[in-house]
Amino acid sequence: MSGPVANNIFRSSGVIAAAAGGLSWQPVVTASTLTAEAGNGYWINTTSNTCTITLPASAEAGDQIIFADYARTWGTNKIIIDSNGLNYQGDPDTFTLEYDTSGQTVSIVYSGATVGWIPEDDDTVADVPVYPPTQKAIMAFGNAGGGTGRVSLSNLVSSSGVVAADVTGVGTARDGPAAESYGFDKAIFAYGYNGSSEVSMSNLVSNSGVVATDTTGVGTVRWLLAASGYGGDKAIFGYGLASSATNLSNLVSSSGVVATDTAGVGTARRSIAACGYGGDKGIFGYGTGLSNTTNLVTNAGVVGTDVTGVGSARKGLDAAKYGTDKGIFAYGSSGSVVSLSNLISNSGVVAADTTGVGTARETPGAAGYGGDKAIFAYGTTGTRVSMSNLVSNVGVVAADVSGVGTARDDLAGAGYSNSA
Repeated sequence: MSGPVANNIFRSSGVIAAAAGGLSWQPVVTASTLTAEAGNGYWINTTSNTCTITLPASAEAGDQIIFADYARTWGTNKIIIDSNGLNYQGDPDTFTLEYDTSGQTVSIVYSGATVGWIPEDDDTVADVPVYPPTQKAIMAFGNAGGGTGRVSLSNLVSSSGVVAADVTGVGTARDGPAAESYGFDKAIFAYGYNGSSEVSMSNLVSNSGVVATDTTGVGTVRWLLAASGYGGDKAIFGYGLASSATNLSNLVSSSGVVATDTAGVGTARRSIAACGYGGDKGIFGYGTGLSNTTNLVTNAGVVGTDVTGVGSARKGLDAAKYGTDKGIFAYGSSGSVVSLSNLISNSGVVAADTTGVGTARETPGAAGYGGDKAIFAYGTTGTRVSMSNLVSNVGVVAADVSGVGTARDDLAGAGYSNSA
């Protein structure tokens, strides 16, 4: 062979991979799905729909693919890239990538197994991880009152929001714990009050909804705290009642390990609520002293200073994520039980009160389900109840659903499982 080869890239196998100038440009793609092949360029027309692009299941160093916004409509209908088992910019294939800038062109080159596909040119570098949403939920622990008292039982919630019958409890019976998802598809319950003292043990929940036995506690013993997700696959427990109200927090790793105390930020309070927002951040809000103060949590798990409150000050409420990147605070007591709610935008801004739907009550549990919806369940009106209220993917709270399982309050809920 003679002549220059400067415009080509050699694969590790010795085969020449096409460089940008040698790409084979394909006909305009208007479908909602595309299986891409190395060495090709694709005009992606999203005028009528988004397009989910699946990259090759195997690749060699030097493989290149280009995607171009044919009609300048990615800002309206984005493209979603699934790396199909290979790494993308060093991240494993546990989430998809979105490009949503009109007029954008994305050129990716495969660098090898360690880092995987790398965008060598994407105009505005707009790749944003979309973390897989949980599909199911679990409500656990709480106080059933009467001769039953504190319990360790749980109730699973299906991907359609149906609450199942009681599952015999595992772990120390207690009330006032908090719970949150971690590791994309699992959950953790931690802290609480066992009837004689505050505790700090935790219980992990598998991605099939099985609650594990107690894990020795880490951090200051307390109850009536709250928990939120952050960073896509991690969690944070914050605030609560020890010997007095506190503002310290404890981070939870993507493998469910609870870290030691982090010095408190914001006003110390208990009977608080928390949830995720913005895809990878969290928010704590309201609490004792009939507060409506909130504290935002960054995607690195750092708690921010107090934000002046919006909405009716109250305690004993709960919160959950909905719509993939927004949240909702609901129920609680402002001196008497209420059923109002406050929506949280994907930038962490809390809206004014929305007139309540469903039975007014305090200390329910809440969790996300179905990928983009939420559920509030159980609580007390003065009498412990077992009804639930579903929240749509636009934050609308539905009327009461007849209760299933043991009526109780001061429980907690969290999402689990990426499978419906």
